[in-house]
Amino acid sequence: MLKGKKIVVVMPAFNAERTLAQVYDEIPFSVVDEVILTDDFSKDNTLALAEGLGIKHVLRHDRNMGYGANQKTCYKKARELGADIVLMIHPDYQYTPKLIEAMSSIIANEVYPVVLGSRILGKGALKGGMPRYKYIANRGLTLIQNVLMGQKLSEYHSGLRAFSIGVLNDLEFEEYSNDFIFDNEMLAQILYKDYEIAEVTCPTKYFPEASSINFKRSTIYGFGVLRVSFQYFLSKKFNVKFSLFKSIN
Repeated sequence: MLKGKKIVVVMPAFNAERTLAQVYDEIPFSVVDEVILTDDFSKDNTLALAEGLGIKHVLRHDRNMGYGANQKTCYKKARELGADIVLMIHPDYQYTPKLIEAMSSIIANEVYPVVLGSRILGKGALKGGMPRYKYIANRGLTLIQNVLMGQKLSEYHSGLRAFSIGVLNDLEFEEYSNDFIFDNEMLAQILYKDYEIAEVTCPTKYFPEASSINFKRSTIYGFGVLRVSFQYFLSKKFNVKFSLFKSIN
């Protein structure tokens, strides 16, 4: 705990056998109370490894439901466990769990209710091996999102995020997409509800064992990001209501 706040780490996993142990070993259990891993019907030994590592809350989908659906399962379980702060980290070891305490502290001290680990601040992305085309796409999408959404975030595509339970309880995340665009729908709704977001510099690692979506899925994701951003703009500026913002005054 930090400041009496229960901290729960959630890991949406899919074929994470080769990197899961490295991530788990770096979790700072001096402050983390619970760890949840949801296995989205992996084809490798992610599930058995998670249980072997002693992760107490291991959940499994009986079919592959998608990255967004995986997070939904994680967050619902975190609420059941009485979490005050929920930190989501990808178990592919692109992001270091060593930032968990710092990010949770920002929320526990009521400085910000949401914290993102940014690969862009401090030039961590290219230094860590992010492919240049992904870096360019990240920067381009982020620029468009900042213009349309009136923000100044360094990136919207991080797999390291922390939320206060108050924010999670105020989101309709179960209605979001089950696919990768879930992350951007979540941030769009957070910003639409006028929650402030902090960012911390996060080193990153790109290597063969780390997960990555292919070019086709990346393209679909990119167009989805643009769709969500334009919907946000139209809803905010002209009160045009889309399903993502329908319940927000």
